Amino acid sequence: MTQPDDARAPTGSDSSHRRLDARRNQERIIAAARELFTEQGLQVTVPQVAERAGVGRATVYRSYPTKEDLVIAVARHQFQTLERRTRDALDGPDPYRELSAYVPDLFDRLARDRVLADAFFDGRLVPAARILGLIGQLTAAAIPSGRIRADISELDIRVILCGPVRQLIVLDQRDPAVWRRYADMVLNALRP
Repeated sequence: MTQPDDARAPTGSDSSHRRLDARRNQERIIAAARELFTEQGLQVTVPQVAERAGVGRATVYRSYPTKEDLVIAVARHQFQTLERRTRDALDGPDPYRELSAYVPDLFDRLARDRVLADAFFDGRLVPAARILGLIGQLTAAAIPSGRIRADISELDIRVILCGPVRQLIVLDQRDPAVWRRYADMVLNALRP
């Protein structure tokens, strides 16, 4: 017995096309959520994300059953970008110059991206300890330059760096100039 045309099983190319469409939708959803969370904060609704992404709500909910799932996905994506930036700094030719450029860049990113800042501080959504460990390695690599205190430890990095980040988040400070000022203070605290 033959099946009607619309009841046939999908061919390999149909299945591949659906997977490609699903991947594109995922990318559009994450990009839209990232933009909206950055612009308006976490009070953004899933329907707003779906509208910005140009997909239906069901498409968003199929991948992210709750808004928290969507926030976590965005935070993880942003964190991967930050981790790549940190590894690039660690691989740079002059650790002191890399550190001096990295800390203000980190603070600038955190000032502009509240999801990343909250996730960075919270530590449950993304493995912030991994980034802090890389920053500790970068700082240790800069010590031989003589422009970083020789007695700096990873604990010092966590206290000196995370203290201002946490307070700026708690105070809901969003002015990038204020964040840059504290990035400079962090760098000054690391110098002999």
